[in-house]
Amino acid sequence: MAQSVAPADAGIPAITPLSLKAIAPWAVFIGLLALVLLYFVGAEQGATALVSGEGIHEWVHDGRHLLGFPCH
Repeated sequence: MAQSVAPADAGIPAITPLSLKAIAPWAVFIGLLALVLLYFVGAEQGATALVSGEGIHEWVHDGRHLLGFPCH
């Protein structure tokens, strides 16, 4: 009763490893996106504001408190 239902090579392609050249552009893109998000959540208010007004502050206000950034 210890028989295999599928043959040994059931048409599953071999897994090829990814090279660093293939991963590097995506890693840089995700890293920059994370830094921009961190800036808007953590520092976009007051003297360091790139956008005038309180719109950005209000949109990220709860996330700011959740991550431990003081804002008032």
